[in-house]
Amino acid sequence: MGTATKVPQTRGMNGDELSADHAWDTLREYGRWHLVRDSFARFRYGDGLTNSRALAFQICLSIIPGAIALVGLSSMLNQRELGRVLELTLSRIAPGAGVEAVRDVLADSHRQAGHAGGAVALWLGLITALVSLTSSMAQVERGANRIYGVERDRPFHRKYGRALLMAVTAGAFMTVGFVVMVGGGAIGRALAQVYGWGDGAMGAYHLVRWPLGFLLALLSASVLFRAAPRRRQPGHTWLAFGALVSLALWTVFTLLLAFYIESSGTFGATYGPLTAVVALLLWSFLSSMALFLGLAFAAQLEARRAGGTGPVLPDPGPTAEEEREPLVGAAGSAVIAGVRKLTATASGTKVVSAVRKLPGFRPRRAGSKNRPPAA
Repeated sequence: MGTATKVPQTRGMNGDELSADHAWDTLREYGRWHLVRDSFARFRYGDGLTNSRALAFQICLSIIPGAIALVGLSSMLNQRELGRVLELTLSRIAPGAGVEAVRDVLADSHRQAGHAGGAVALWLGLITALVSLTSSMAQVERGANRIYGVERDRPFHRKYGRALLMAVTAGAFMTVGFVVMVGGGAIGRALAQVYGWGDGAMGAYHLVRWPLGFLLALLSASVLFRAAPRRRQPGHTWLAFGALVSLALWTVFTLLLAFYIESSGTFGATYGPLTAVVALLLWSFLSSMALFLGLAFAAQLEARRAGGTGPVLPDPGPTAEEEREPLVGAAGSAVIAGVRKLTATASGTKVVSAVRKLPGFRPRRAGSKNRPPAA
């Protein structure tokens, strides 16, 4: 259970939804540094890291079987060009030693598509990916609720029904947007190789790649920010501020991870065939952190607009001394308290000695009043 304060609902206070203008005014009044500090505190005490780890694991469970199933089913459904594009893209974006493992898995997927049992397995893999993506969206709701201070999720049927709807809409579009921005170069080369694109088509693709991916990710994040928490959210333009923070953090995290993987000579050697899976896990974790940090930003901005208190509930205890006692025992705690008392006494004695050495100092006698020193 998180200890983030509950954000008051601002939508419906006066019948109007909060917009981007209100968000900008609140941001200027709040101050950037104070908002960053309080948003991180809300993220931390709203179980942001815990939910980020859970979401990252579920994202991997949806991406890996989904990609394998799509490649195999494309062969079975006579969509070999699409399958070839997916295969080339995945092989090119896989880091280091993970390339061969990815190629082996995709080749096995093609072989499974040739017989009935393999086709059933591929369809089950695709269904598993959809279930995992639905579970991911449900995890987004759980994390968003904790960040907003809502301790109870929706009932089961409403929670997972909404999660399924978000998975096939906002979740799918966000995934496409991220993939276009991260692996857009590999996708373009694969399309050119399979469909024979010329320089003109490639130039047009690179021209629309970044705006399209950014727009898809921004709109999808805004929809998730509005639909996930169990509360009445403000307008999309207000939530776009938090979505922009998420995208900015996601871009920075992705670039840093890519730089680390490419510049590190030991990453691929350490994980070997699992390099691609480990890299996907790290990227999913960082992406989940960026998503929940953006939610914390939007939540704290709304809390400020509503005149709420700080981002975290008061610490219910125990105190530092009470936590330390089981480790060092009652005797150890008494010794530590005695040392602190002696240190404080010694410090006080040094201060008194320094004051006595000041020019013009006269010790006060009993029954006398303070008088200024003679000139």
